Amino acid sequence: MKLVRYGEPGFERPGFLDAGGVLRDLSGHIADVSGPSLGAKTLERIRALPSEQLPRVAEPTQLGPCVGGVRTFVCVGLNYLDHAREAGATAPVEPILFMKATSAITGPSGPIVIPPGATKVDWEVELGVVIGTLAKNVSERDALDYVAGYTIINDVSERGWQLEGTGQWVKGKSADSFAPIGPWLVTREEIPDPQGLDLWLAVNGRIRQQSSTSQMIFPVSRLVSFISTFMSLHPGDVIATGTPRGVGMGSKPPTYLKAGDIVRLGVQGLGEQCQTVM
Repeated sequence: MKLVRYGEPGFERPGFLDAGGVLRDLSGHIADVSGPSLGAKTLERIRALPSEQLPRVAEPTQLGPCVGGVRTFVCVGLNYLDHAREAGATAPVEPILFMKATSAITGPSGPIVIPPGATKVDWEVELGVVIGTLAKNVSERDALDYVAGYTIINDVSERGWQLEGTGQWVKGKSADSFAPIGPWLVTREEIPDPQGLDLWLAVNGRIRQQSSTSQMIFPVSRLVSFISTFMSLHPGDVIATGTPRGVGMGSKPPTYLKAGDIVRLGVQGLGEQCQTVM
């Protein structure tokens, strides 16, 4: 099932894509695609709805972030060996965690806005994990049972703010528009193996990143289990699982985004995003 949030920013309504790809409104059944609606029982109730009887949404319409009301946005650094190497780092022995401000979240086609003073804005295609059930000290064996579904995240980063000066990752990752999420939240039953998905990113039509989630150092099950050891993961929380090689910082010479650039990215089975840089 592909859940979406559509409409003007700040006023999104819940919906889903039916088997024919038609967008249907769910606002008569759930208040939002957010934590309270992501439990197994609610998702099963939505699946059982006769889709042909649900209101059809007139097109075109704007898609917002596919999950609303995110409380916690956890990111994983250097989770692909080839990316660690291009960053000049050794492979981590355990997941590297940092946070991204939830105010950075935007829809899959909203602009990437270069903030004042930023000169090294970079791209990162990532598999996103959305939690469906409260997870605390969960085992790796059971970890995927706590996942509602998966989505695409562009973990936009300002490398100067991230690595220079005091070198705080969170401040280099949290500007407004630095977290496009969506277009869909694809529920877990449609993605039986999150470690078998191709992912890619192109800038101005040139492929810059192309890999597979099979190349992650720490798989999704390990990440959910590991993170839940240190904090409770609540329904609707988001995990960005890391990016493969091919970021602008790793280019020779380094290449960063500029106004007018077009960024397209996708993950197998989860759709595509497209952003214009402003």
